[in-house]
Amino acid sequence: MKIVINGQDVITTHTILADIIAEYGATPPYALAVNGEFVAKSDYAIHQVCEQDHLDIVSPIFGG
Repeated sequence: MKIVINGQDVITTHTILADIIAEYGATPPYALAVNGEFVAKSDYAIHQVCEQDHLDIVSPIFGG
């Protein structure tokens, strides 16, 4: 299945958000949005991702 993560096309066989993020290699802390909608961390293991969905992984920037 083809999805878009942070603007890049990605091919995956997974459909559950938690599995996709693990495969992608994102390291916490981060926040996730699918098609512009925030997804709570408690929903990662049950959230279904579909063909052509857009995922945004946003990590905080520390410093001043």
